[in-house]
Amino acid sequence: MTRWFAPGRINLVGEHTDYNDGFVLPMALPMGCSAEVRAADSGWTVVSRQEADPVTVEATGLADRVDVPGWASYVLGALWLLHDDGVDVPPLRIEVDSDVPTGAGLSSSAALVCSVAGALDDHLGLGLGPDGLLDLSRRVENDAVGAPTGGMDQLASLRGEAGHALFCDMRDLTSRPVPFDPASSGLVLLVADTRAPHRHSDGEYGARRSGCERAAGLLGVRALRDVTTDDLDDALARLDDEELRRYVRHVVTEDDRVLSVVRLLDEGRLPDVGPALTASHASMRDDFRITVPEVDTAVEALLDAGALGARMTGGGFGGCVIGLVPERDAGAAGDAVRAAFADAGFGEPDVFTAAAEAGARPA
Repeated sequence: MTRWFAPGRINLVGEHTDYNDGFVLPMALPMGCSAEVRAADSGWTVVSRQEADPVTVEATGLADRVDVPGWASYVLGALWLLHDDGVDVPPLRIEVDSDVPTGAGLSSSAALVCSVAGALDDHLGLGLGPDGLLDLSRRVENDAVGAPTGGMDQLASLRGEAGHALFCDMRDLTSRPVPFDPASSGLVLLVADTRAPHRHSDGEYGARRSGCERAAGLLGVRALRDVTTDDLDDALARLDDEELRRYVRHVVTEDDRVLSVVRLLDEGRLPDVGPALTASHASMRDDFRITVPEVDTAVEALLDAGALGARMTGGGFGGCVIGLVPERDAGAAGDAVRAAFADAGFGEPDVFTAAAEAGARPA
């Protein structure tokens, strides 16, 4: 029997920059998913403690797979792909257990996929190594599940380090740890899960991605990452479509915010990153237009309660908000978010603190 754990993640700054070949700054969370792999008599059986029924299928490749519940495809996807890669995968039983809330923008899916990939690599002696695990976990989400993720979630889940965020260049998938220890500065990273339903998110994500790609084509660049802040005014003047101009402005300025935050963290100036977080939220709200009333309300409540900076984290249209808050004010800030939600008639949010933890590992 082999058991692995992989964490969920929070993205500190850098939203919708990943598929534009840009920069992101996520961190791994304490919460995550464990995957336990053991030999079986026949077939492949997957079990989740969050689901009522196990799923058993015969060994096969991706093209010949049978229909399974959505959650099971995240587990079986690795087996289907390994089979197609020529690995002789024996009968197995895989049990998974996750405490990452689904739909919160904390990457419960990457935690699931990376824990399974790590456990299978270990159990079968595949020797995939860090790059191989990243490739397999990305292919599970992209090819087996059909989720057009850019790789940030898997990078953070696999490569996270305790006390550090992970600065990732999404063009070449390189990364390096950056110090992120709010407690050392008398701060906490407060997370408010708004529990807001994701409204029309699938089509909206696709529209923004295709819009960014269209803008890059019109500007004659490989991706919007190649437009710098110095180039921005000229780039915007060359676009006739106001929607595309908004998308370009968000991506270019968001990439710049990531680089600025990384510089500040490298210099030990964590409290100074607050304004960049707040500016990121304003850009997502006004230019990229991916926020909803619940997340805007949470951000405003945190700022009014003394947060140095606050923003929505994740792809948008719901999910979580983060705030960099003085430790002495954390309780009051959480109460302020709950009160603002009650006043607005929203459901009660889940408020908690988070610290940067290690990435996927044997458990």
